[in-house]
Amino acid sequence: MDFVKDKLSINGFSMEYLKFGHGRNILVIIPGISVQSAILYPLFIAKQYKLFWNDFTVYIFDRRMQVPSVYSVSDMAYDTAQAIKYLGLENISIFGASQGGMIAMETALQYPKLVKRLVLCSTAMRIDEERFSVIDEWIKYAESNDKKSLFLSFGEKIYPKDTFEKFREALCGIAETVSKEELERFIIIADGAKNFDITEKVSSIKCPVMLVSDNDDKVFGTEPTLEMAEIFKSNNNFEMEIYSGFGHAVYDMSNDFKEKMYHFLMK
Repeated sequence: MDFVKDKLSINGFSMEYLKFGHGRNILVIIPGISVQSAILYPLFIAKQYKLFWNDFTVYIFDRRMQVPSVYSVSDMAYDTAQAIKYLGLENISIFGASQGGMIAMETALQYPKLVKRLVLCSTAMRIDEERFSVIDEWIKYAESNDKKSLFLSFGEKIYPKDTFEKFREALCGIAETVSKEELERFIIIADGAKNFDITEKVSSIKCPVMLVSDNDDKVFGTEPTLEMAEIFKSNNNFEMEIYSGFGHAVYDMSNDFKEKMYHFLMK
């Protein structure tokens, strides 16, 4: 399997990205918050999207490498868009999960001519205090250098119970590899979701949208998806999938999500 893991430098910042597939369509994936690089295991990630190889060239963008002390979702969207344009990508589809979905929406708002389709999973158009509570718990663990509790909370909140229990020991092992710099970066990126709110602007997104969430999401629940559905339902090219039993990470846990996303993007 061919894939490229590379780094670009533009406008005073550097950003890592992963590229695979050889189709004429462009799919940009923006992951959610992670303690370590979202593209740490490129071969594993590329295999997860095998269905897309022939019809899409897929790019996965991490956040910028050296983050400023305050780094909002809007700033993340700006940086991601600069990277996309630097690589000469146009007429793209974006799949954003969790905070990545927030970045995807901001990108579509800031650069509407750039984005052809959006798939938004386990995300929200506004983050109030209640919706930030789980992320805030993670931040506090990171601030106290309690890496084990951070990874256990992360796993328990985003995965189904049986999956979490299966990988509990592995999560503890990975936690031990996390550096102080990675924790500091994580805190800044996670805090960037605080008070995120595009409620008054999201109706300006006119491209086709697919919303996905799970009834057992312990991070945001399904309420944010239903809120967005009320706005996007007037879009003739709107679709929504509500799963059960897969949790916040439904995008990885569901057996048919990627197939449904593929068909939506190919319409």
